[in-house]
Amino acid sequence: MLRWKSYPVPESERRHDVPATLKVVPEVYSPQLDNSRDLIVYLPAAYEAEDNETHYPVIYMQDGQNVFDPHTSFAGHWQAGGALAHHARHGYEAIVVAIPNMGAERLGEYTPHADLIRGGGDGDRYVAFMVETIKPLIDQSLRTLQGPKHTSVVGSSLGALIALYAHFRSPWTFGTAGVISPALWFADGRIFDYVREQKPTGGRIHLDMGTHEGPDALEDTRQMKELLVSKGFAPGVSLSYFEDLGARHNERAWARRFRKVLPFLLGGPIPEAGRRSGTFTAINTPTSEHAVIPNDGAGG
Repeated sequence: MLRWKSYPVPESERRHDVPATLKVVPEVYSPQLDNSRDLIVYLPAAYEAEDNETHYPVIYMQDGQNVFDPHTSFAGHWQAGGALAHHARHGYEAIVVAIPNMGAERLGEYTPHADLIRGGGDGDRYVAFMVETIKPLIDQSLRTLQGPKHTSVVGSSLGALIALYAHFRSPWTFGTAGVISPALWFADGRIFDYVREQKPTGGRIHLDMGTHEGPDALEDTRQMKELLVSKGFAPGVSLSYFEDLGARHNERAWARRFRKVLPFLLGGPIPEAGRRSGTFTAINTPTSEHAVIPNDGAGG
């Protein structure tokens, strides 16, 4: 069972943009990577209510320092607390596990293939850490919906690279991937060969890129979109794709896009490009199957 600690923000100083329902699981050891880190866990507002027996989908997010708290982020934060609170009012609720990166070890953990110049390539061990250590710990301790349909993996930049890889490496775990501004160039683009060799997963992927992140990054993302279509991902159904007009490679843009794509990560409607401002317009109408499911064959 989880050994909780309160998130370290005194009530007298609680910042309005840090959710009150954050918990910390301290010093989670990874036998796969031989290191330890705290996990930051967001619980829906009603999770600890005495009469609440609801089970929730889970989103596993990379660069956990940047997800909820501007004071711990190294380059801005995703304002995820506000996004989750907003969509909870429309029936989309989730547990979020924000996995902090390990600083200098980030490049190695978030890259599935080694780069001749930059190194890296510990992605298999990192995915195993999420699948074999973190997810069982969360499922055994919280009221989660455990199947791939209810489990998402999300990241940006190198975090998006490992999220995409994790979906194909373990589709029976991560049924949905949020691939935001992915660093597809790493290791001479070997992720393309990897995806090309995989069987269809039957899952869902959101893929996006800002139009001001560089022409090569944008072209790589467009090519990945076409590759995913060739692997059976249907645009507007199981593949959400978006080019964010004028957006650069930064947390501010990712926070905006995460807020828009959150329903899709939880089984909801596909967002699509709307006005030329780069906003999203949701298509399809959410049904009851997109909301949280009370006690539906879930674990402890």
